Amino acid sequence: MKTPIPMVDTVAEYRAFKDEIDAAFARVMTSGRFVLGPEGEAFEKEIAAYTGAKHAVGVNSGTDALHLALVAVGIGPGDEVILPSFTFFATGEAVSYTGATPVFADVEPGTFNLDPKSLPLTKNTRAIIVVHLFGQCADLEAIGKVCTEKKLVLIEDCAQSLGADYKGVKAGAWGDFGCFSFYPTKNLAAAGDAGLVTAKQEKHDQILRMLRHHGSRQTYLHERVGWNSRLDELQAALLRVKLRRLDELNAARRKVAAHYKQKLAGAKLALPLEHGRGTHVYHQFTVQSEKRDAIREALAREGIASSIFYPTPLHRQPAYAAKISLPVSESVAGRVLSLPIHPYLESAAVERICDAVIAAA
Repeated sequence: MKTPIPMVDTVAEYRAFKDEIDAAFARVMTSGRFVLGPEGEAFEKEIAAYTGAKHAVGVNSGTDALHLALVAVGIGPGDEVILPSFTFFATGEAVSYTGATPVFADVEPGTFNLDPKSLPLTKNTRAIIVVHLFGQCADLEAIGKVCTEKKLVLIEDCAQSLGADYKGVKAGAWGDFGCFSFYPTKNLAAAGDAGLVTAKQEKHDQILRMLRHHGSRQTYLHERVGWNSRLDELQAALLRVKLRRLDELNAARRKVAAHYKQKLAGAKLALPLEHGRGTHVYHQFTVQSEKRDAIREALAREGIASSIFYPTPLHRQPAYAAKISLPVSESVAGRVLSLPIHPYLESAAVERICDAVIAAA
């Protein structure tokens, strides 16, 4: 039987940092502090320093990070928020939670990121959520210019891009907010759900801290209705260990991506495009092919995992079913295939994957 090759290897990452992770967990358990304690406070400061953001607030998921950022600036019913259609459902879902209307825009065919020329602005537009998909920042300069001119809130969905940068500025430090997920498959991975919001303004930092804690800044005094969305101490302690190695882990991902590109250079498929305005951290290595399904079936026969991110754009999801046409999003949804990628993927595995892809393409 052929050795299976998974999309990610969370166990390998644990083995690599086992002693430090176990010590971090033990430190929390012996402290008796499990919620809103020193580990979370330290992690927030470390993420702010790493990204270059002024403020950072831990929450319990990337979805909550997006939702609370929108709430913090008062977005609600009657408002419109522009976002790319080719993204995970949570990006649109967070807008819907507020009562605002998600307005879907198209993406660039090479990077899969929001196309600055496809922004359906109206008098009701209040914000733009730019998704840094698969580990590469979108065109923040062009989109940021639109936000400045139109006085719109710019929210970065950085769920897949911690460590990436755009012209030297790290993801999460360009917009008014940066929203991060530390889901176990992310480049910086928790052992469960976890998230964080970066913010430029002190007032937004204070509002976010209140919103994540039942609308309270003082015990048993609730200024508004909030949520229970706190990053717990065990997750924060784990993430602090891994954050110290994040650049090393992202460099390993880039090395795997370079191997893929070299090996697949002559294959009949489109390889990921780097726009050259910053560092791609390869949360996913996503190719495009008209024979996508056949390639996926061939990989499966070899015991090799693959994933389709994302088979249905948001404007075609039953929950929205928008009566619009976004041709690039619709096209790439039928062509994309993500291959295994993680810092511990061995060269022999990459060769085996590429051989199977080339044979089927």
